[in-house]
Amino acid sequence: MKRGARFSRLAALGVALSLALAGCHAGLRLTKANVDEVSDGMTTKQVESILGPPTTIDSKDFVVLKKTTYVYDQGKESVTIIFKDDKVQSKVSTLSE
Repeated sequence: MKRGARFSRLAALGVALSLALAGCHAGLRLTKANVDEVSDGMTTKQVESILGPPTTIDSKDFVVLKKTTYVYDQGKESVTIIFKDDKVQSKVSTLSE
């Protein structure tokens, strides 16, 4: 195989892989549907598997419990999820779609 043909195939493979990965990332965008999948009692790992990593995390350890707040910002909209002892206690969403 000529060097130019091999380079062309590798370039095409690189472009295809980039497009596939870009498509996966677009699927992780916050939507009302995937936020609705988050329910009380889920762990932080379960929530991250649905919504991805949060924009910000605030964690406070008290003597009898641990409180963690995940905030997902998307433009002017946001989703806030509050965990107590690593379990979803509540969520608030301003998503319009």
